[in-house]
Amino acid sequence: MTISTLSFQTNAVDQMDALQQAMSKTQTELSTGKQIQTAADNPVGMSQVVQLNTQLSASQQYVTNGNLASASLNLETQALSDATNTLQSARSLLVEANNASISPSQRQDIATQLAQLEQQLVGIANRQDAQGNYLFSGYAAGTQPFIQNGTSVSYAGANQVSQVQLSTEQSISTGDAGNAVFVNIPAGNGTFTTAAAAGNTGTASIGPGTVTDPSAWTADTYTISFASTTQQYTVTNSSGATVASGTYTASPGGTFSIAFKGVQVSFSGVPANGDTFTVAAAGTASVFSTLASAINTLNSTSLNSAQLATQLNGALEQIDGAVSHLSQVQASVGARINAVSAAQSTAQSQQTDYQTSISQISDTNYAAATTQLSTEELALQAAQASYASMMTLTLFKYI
Repeated sequence: MTISTLSFQTNAVDQMDALQQAMSKTQTELSTGKQIQTAADNPVGMSQVVQLNTQLSASQQYVTNGNLASASLNLETQALSDATNTLQSARSLLVEANNASISPSQRQDIATQLAQLEQQLVGIANRQDAQGNYLFSGYAAGTQPFIQNGTSVSYAGANQVSQVQLSTEQSISTGDAGNAVFVNIPAGNGTFTTAAAAGNTGTASIGPGTVTDPSAWTADTYTISFASTTQQYTVTNSSGATVASGTYTASPGGTFSIAFKGVQVSFSGVPANGDTFTVAAAGTASVFSTLASAINTLNSTSLNSAQLATQLNGALEQIDGAVSHLSQVQASVGARINAVSAAQSTAQSQQTDYQTSISQISDTNYAAATTQLSTEELALQAAQASYASMMTLTLFKYI
């Protein structure tokens, strides 16, 4: 078969162009460190790289989310610790005030100190992060959660909290709503509360009480009435039905206890004839209202010693419950911080795996690419030399 000069030249040029393009591609791989420049270079490999990069980006975002969550939760931990210290200071003052030898003016001084502690506690509950977001406002991070008006404090934040993703399967709360931390705290001993009637004239005060048999307790409001002339007591429920009665015997120290419906309450002092006390199912109480109530009690000039002791005992019980509640919240925050740390460790390990896989698919093998470039360069040089030699051939040399 006869090959025309034009065909020979075209084929030769096409071959050299192909070799030059191959060399250019190899040089690009060596200069960029990537063997896949476009999807055309390796469609399957490019698809895998895109998917791996998507997973890598998501994993990096999870770590960023975790950093933000940890920062917020650590700030909350400090706030809860400071709130606990403030309440313990308040408790010490109440213990000091719950003493018959303390004068009314001394109690008022303690009330002033408690008011300062209440303001301090409001400040802690209204803390912000570096971006100005309130720690205890829930979703409403830009809204001040607690508003104080005198000794009254109200909650203005949201009841729900923000969540962040730590992985495709795991999300976590970045904080706690203020109403759950400082407001909705179980009252009394968590099961019931005790109180003395305002009209009592005796010296008896009632303690916070304990639960002796949870299965026997029925949530209701019970009234304990005394007939001191015969040392008789009667316990009636909210319907007026008698649930217990008997005779009480005071110890030499003037204390005695009454048990009914799976609970036991203790008394100190001597009840007057007709004095009454209530035992009611516990609801919830704000830590701020607890302090405000204690301040009012200490400032009061109309309470007798028994009523004063009863109310201060109740405030102490409530503060103990608030401290316990804050401790539980703090434990929850600590568990979340640990969960964030574990999730970040997993995410960082995954990132290493993703990056390794991406590198294996897309990165240039420098040893192989260098050898290939040398081979392509030799092939191009040979093609160029052959083409030049063939172009010098002509029949006129042999005439």
